[in-house]
Amino acid sequence: MYRYNDIDRRIVRERVAQFRDQTRRHLAGELSADEFRPLRLQNGLYVEKHNPMLRIAIPYGQLSSKQLRALARVTRTYDRGTGHFSTRHNLQLNWVRVDQVPDILAELAKVDMHAIQTSGACIRNITTDPLAGVSPREVADPRPWAEILRQWSTLHPEFAWLPRKFKVAISGGPDDAAGVRVHDLGLQLVRNAVGELGFRVFVGGGLGRTPILGKLLKDFLPWRHLLTYAEAILRVYNLHGRRDNLYKARIKILVQALGVEAFGRQVEEEWAHLQGGPSTLTEQEAARVATHFEAPDYEVLPKLDAGFEFARRHDAEFAAWTLRNVHEHKMPGYAAVTLSLKAPAQAPGDATAAQMEAVADLADRFGFAEIRTSQAQNLILPDVKKRDLFNLWQLARNAGLATPNIGLLSDVIACPGGDLCSLANARSLPLAAAIQDRFADRERLADIGELRLNISGCVNACGHHHVGHIGVLGIDKAGEERYQITLGGAFGLEASIGGVIGPSFAAAEVPAVIERLVENYRMCRRPHERFIDTLHRVGPESFRAAAYETNTESTESTEIEREVANG
Repeated sequence: MYRYNDIDRRIVRERVAQFRDQTRRHLAGELSADEFRPLRLQNGLYVEKHNPMLRIAIPYGQLSSKQLRALARVTRTYDRGTGHFSTRHNLQLNWVRVDQVPDILAELAKVDMHAIQTSGACIRNITTDPLAGVSPREVADPRPWAEILRQWSTLHPEFAWLPRKFKVAISGGPDDAAGVRVHDLGLQLVRNAVGELGFRVFVGGGLGRTPILGKLLKDFLPWRHLLTYAEAILRVYNLHGRRDNLYKARIKILVQALGVEAFGRQVEEEWAHLQGGPSTLTEQEAARVATHFEAPDYEVLPKLDAGFEFARRHDAEFAAWTLRNVHEHKMPGYAAVTLSLKAPAQAPGDATAAQMEAVADLADRFGFAEIRTSQAQNLILPDVKKRDLFNLWQLARNAGLATPNIGLLSDVIACPGGDLCSLANARSLPLAAAIQDRFADRERLADIGELRLNISGCVNACGHHHVGHIGVLGIDKAGEERYQITLGGAFGLEASIGGVIGPSFAAAEVPAVIERLVENYRMCRRPHERFIDTLHRVGPESFRAAAYETNTESTESTEIEREVANG
């Protein structure tokens, strides 16, 4: 992973000192709340429903075990002992004190971490594939390019006050676990007909109040022009993006208004002044950054490990875990492992300080002291020997990190919702718990198979409900928490935006509605057909009819569902 040099560390230390003085002035009454707001936001500090929240950057989702232990330490010392891993490679602490935030940032600076540009109208934390560098399907490792973008965009003076936030995702290949088409700028690594490396460029994607898929702006951009072309896009947006209407200020609205062809012409005109300029990448610069991401010292191992195969055949629980949580690796004898943050009664994406420390220990013992965060709010160990998987599984299970549900219905993706967020219209976490409780049977979950369920507490869509196979959106209807259901969303290069199926439901009704949708799928599916494929084949009408079917037995609430309804 990238190692900070003296320049990197000086920038972060100076930023901490600057924010410490800004915080002191605010608490002393020298800076009003309105004056302090843009300053705190670009240092990741929000004022939420009950308490301030600090959002810490995990650039392109990569952590060292030392850094994760530091996150555990600040979570225990300055919060209530639990942190929330978001859908965009960040850790959120929901119970911090404003006067202590500079101390938290100083602690993070010791391990080369920060909260710079995790909020505000600027270029946000760069996201990428959680299996970057180890996936056997990737065209190239996206992490060096993500790091180049991070260095270029951090504290960039020209783009510190954009019309609205600007999110960038970069994917290493066809799997696209980064979601390039639902970002303001999406970059997919590709090779052209003669094998040269470059990017397919998408622009104007995003979810939120107006969900739009990014449009293809350039089919092949040679890697040397990554920064100059990104700069041209941002300049066109900065010049023409709306600043008179918060809800129409994102680049996706500008691209829609102009049309991607007209927008592209303006980008090309601006790029003509930048192409070949000082920001053009050189072989030397690309190689300098790439050296930080060279493969670790892998052992030469056989593709099959006899001990692993024996354990998988003779332990059904272990076999279930390996089926869902263990992923193919480019190196023989190795695997990547997802540690689930979706155990029963655990808020999606939440991890205690003790669990963070346990993951750090596992990374040291079974990997190369490296951890990844995923867009699905789980943690990943990217390099585990197959011969170590059984021992790792036992230890992970003891720490509550081995729920075998990755990609299944109980692997719910959810924002903090109305329990914590001041923007939310409805709660997400109790609803996620009710759905997980409804689908607690592992055999049933396995039979249902791959099904992506996302919950957002408001139209800002931090739970990415638009791209869930089943999406749930919390709304406020005459003071009552209600939930809209969307169907047909998808993530990755096959991304699609789900459609609302009809009128909203009360909180206590939603788990039974999800169950009726699932049972309709099971009735209609063909052998080995996924939920999303069945939906596309038969169309949404039968699912819509199932959702609004009245059935006393199927709508009977569990105790958890009644708790959701009664608060």
